[in-house]
Amino acid sequence: MMLMAGLLVTACASKPKAEQTEEPAKKVLVLYYSVTNTTKQMAEYIQQKTGADIEAIQTVDAYPTDYNELIKRSSAEREGNVLPELKPFAHNVADYDVIFFGYPLWFATYAQPLKTVIASGVLNGKTVVPFCTSGSSGIKQSVNDLKNALPTAQIPECVGVRSSLMDKMPAAVDRVLINLGLMEGKNEVLADYSAQQAPTADETAIFDAAISTYSMMNGTKAVSVGSRTTSKGTDYKFVGEANGAKMDVYITKENGDAAPYFTAVDR
Repeated sequence: MMLMAGLLVTACASKPKAEQTEEPAKKVLVLYYSVTNTTKQMAEYIQQKTGADIEAIQTVDAYPTDYNELIKRSSAEREGNVLPELKPFAHNVADYDVIFFGYPLWFATYAQPLKTVIASGVLNGKTVVPFCTSGSSGIKQSVNDLKNALPTAQIPECVGVRSSLMDKMPAAVDRVLINLGLMEGKNEVLADYSAQQAPTADETAIFDAAISTYSMMNGTKAVSVGSRTTSKGTDYKFVGEANGAKMDVYITKENGDAAPYFTAVDR
């Protein structure tokens, strides 16, 4: 898919007409890996909104869909630095300028098959836009890992969504596409979180309610919190602590009677 010149922009000063030059169109590919089809949903939404070409990363030896078996295999590959063999791509990735790079988070970073793609060198020098789904982890660590693994690539924007919050995925993706100039629209300008302070009883109750549905956060306590008001409600950035380890826990409480929910955990 070809994008018109000047669409992929994160932030730049406008030039006088006399100085503007016609830039070549950008070719865009949505390249993703998915085991349970959750990341596939996100990839297909991006493709539908942008008209980009799309390609699924497929391993020669398919990963098991059973969670425990998947963890067992991926853990062994991670510890042994094994790069799984991939089936040939239908598209020539080298022909594309912009790659939407999608994956589930495994051990808080991108899934093992993506390491094979990165090692091949086809993403070097490209504009890479990461998107991911996860059980709880935020996209932050995986993006940092991508930047380290792809030092010549440009990574201008990213979006991560918890698998249990896929109903909120379109709005999260739309925000990124608008920021990149791939969709018309105006995003709400979000304020910075307020300074961290001891949580009130009400804020602690919001924290406890939001994490109560996720067993892996049992025993996590709210240590401090910052917040910001949005058109939809209130976003919170808590610092949580469990077994001496601290983490950033992002929670949203929408206007009305809806229950609060956490959007990501950065450990």
